[in-house]
Amino acid sequence: MSRTWMGLVAGVALLSATVLAQAPLRSALHDYRVVTVVDTLVQPWSMAFLPGGDTLITERPGRLRILRNGKLLPQPVEGLPPVLFAGQGGLLEVAPHPDFASNRLIYVSFSKPIGDGKEGTTALIRGRYENDRLTNVQQLFESISKGRGHYGGKIAFDGKGFVFLTLGDRQVPPEGDLEAHPAQDLSNHHGTIVRLHDDGRVPADNPFVSRAGARPEIWSYGHRNVQGLAINPETGDVMANEHGPQGGDELNRILPGLNYGWPVIGFGVNYTTGLAIHKGTHREGMEQPRHIWVPSIGVSGAMFYTGDRFPQWKGNLFVGGMAGQRLARLTMKGNAVIGEEALVPRMGRIRDVRQGLDGLIYLITDDRDGKPTPIYRLEPADRQ
Repeated sequence: MSRTWMGLVAGVALLSATVLAQAPLRSALHDYRVVTVVDTLVQPWSMAFLPGGDTLITERPGRLRILRNGKLLPQPVEGLPPVLFAGQGGLLEVAPHPDFASNRLIYVSFSKPIGDGKEGTTALIRGRYENDRLTNVQQLFESISKGRGHYGGKIAFDGKGFVFLTLGDRQVPPEGDLEAHPAQDLSNHHGTIVRLHDDGRVPADNPFVSRAGARPEIWSYGHRNVQGLAINPETGDVMANEHGPQGGDELNRILPGLNYGWPVIGFGVNYTTGLAIHKGTHREGMEQPRHIWVPSIGVSGAMFYTGDRFPQWKGNLFVGGMAGQRLARLTMKGNAVIGEEALVPRMGRIRDVRQGLDGLIYLITDDRDGKPTPIYRLEPADRQ
């Protein structure tokens, strides 16, 4: 084949790829188009849309970036504390206070370096976002659990003055007496979801406030690593998705004081051997998930859609998939999952999913090796 002909073939292939990327994708209820918003971010993890137009995006190396008028500003937000960027750690979630328009408060979770700086713990801060910087930064919470992975870090507000924060099991191996695993021990924060007043105080009605030896912040326990947290707008319940090992990702309805079973029960197996980890899938006193993914899709991010741009998706729960490289659309009836559809297949590891103020759906993708990855936007497309 001549070089001229090879060049023509390559040009046609490139043109075809561009056309395909812009072509509408089909789904059961809506056709949609995937549009690149920005593609120069390094290991983005979370995003937040602010009244007034700014979008804040965390990059795990420790930068809080500003997307303004469709452009990524070169300078990150000033005022953040030091962040441990290693392993799975770094700058994690960013979330505006529900009354941000009046109080300008931003909440950020991150892996905080401790000791010699080789290990970290999950911390939650808040500060006022003004003039592209954070001021009056306060630490609201610091986990007493340490390690190098499974930091959790997801944030959700329930609209009643409380904030929820997820804390992973810190990758403590599920070995020996599974009932003695730290995720089953209320004296630490391994594998828990904590509930605080929005100023960091411990609520008096938390389930373990009066139990001797228990951490009063704990709302629920027995989790592995919750990476998606969202409030169901229909029921008001906290819903969380959680990584399982080699299969067994879960969606759970989070209720106060309940034990979600890790590592005693579950639906996954050992990564290296494929052998069973758990003592079973059910046990009295331990909660069952509302939905499972076997094999795992690497769940990350959770968002209930409430907008008008995709009217037939209203009330659906969207869950990102990293290993599965997909967006899972779950049809809900109350807190029950009655259907699932996979969207945007093989477009990258979906780290987070958010609804913009414009009613469109935004996806953060990331790369294990730290290569720049896009943020995408799903837009409705006319059915062809």
